[in-house]
Amino acid sequence: MSVDVEDWFQVGAFERVIDKADWPRLQHRVEANTDAVLALFEAAGVKATFFTLGWVAHHYPALIRRIVEAGHEIASHGWGHDRVFTFTPDQFRDDLARARAALEDAGGQKVTGYRAPSFSFDARTPWAHAVLAEAGYAYSSSIAPLAHDHYGWPDAPRRAFRPLPGCPLIEMPVTLAKVLGREVTAGGGFFRLLPSSVVERAIVRSNAAGDPAIFYFHPWEIDPHQPRVRQAPLKSRIRHYSRLGAMAGKLRRLCAGHAWGRADAVAARAAAALS
Repeated sequence: MSVDVEDWFQVGAFERVIDKADWPRLQHRVEANTDAVLALFEAAGVKATFFTLGWVAHHYPALIRRIVEAGHEIASHGWGHDRVFTFTPDQFRDDLARARAALEDAGGQKVTGYRAPSFSFDARTPWAHAVLAEAGYAYSSSIAPLAHDHYGWPDAPRRAFRPLPGCPLIEMPVTLAKVLGREVTAGGGFFRLLPSSVVERAIVRSNAAGDPAIFYFHPWEIDPHQPRVRQAPLKSRIRHYSRLGAMAGKLRRLCAGHAWGRADAVAARAAAALS
């Protein structure tokens, strides 16, 4: 179970219509929404990994401490939700270091996991895993092995693998679901928009193959009262705002129906299986 901790205005769908210089003056809802996720997990007995922006940790260090104190893992989602293919390798190193420092300072917990914003490890970033390994990360969950207009690496493996020869780093691609013959990610907006049975089938199929399902969502997805970005393209608005009111209930049922754990535990299991 994984949560990509970012606020409603930091998402990839709005990156061309909301300037980062405006972030400080916008209504911040990430703390309250993440606290609601923590309460949902506590009620369900779920432990999870919170892939968190360094920006969020810098502004809300007490939130990071609450996540850690509840027994969850803090992992990195980069600093400011920049897609990795927009970086040079050196810029990526700097982004990793800045985010990790904020996360570790706030949580007092070593950060060993990473998820690229918008699953932006793809064919344009052949150097990215090497940079992660140099920085001492144990695992990444940064690939969506499909074709999508916002992300995707369709030629990538569909299950956990070692991306670098002779290196212990593990990559755990997000689990895919199928709907009407099309592959989609088993989480996030697709989980909100589609019948729950679509993701349930994907989880069962993954588990039957001996692989833990990698599920993800965002705290803003349980917040139907968040501000509306009217200047965003219609397609982006439909994706972002549809069925926000249904998400919390769907998550509760998903949590109750399966055994969920932290990504670091899943990565350790994969590492043992691949050794």
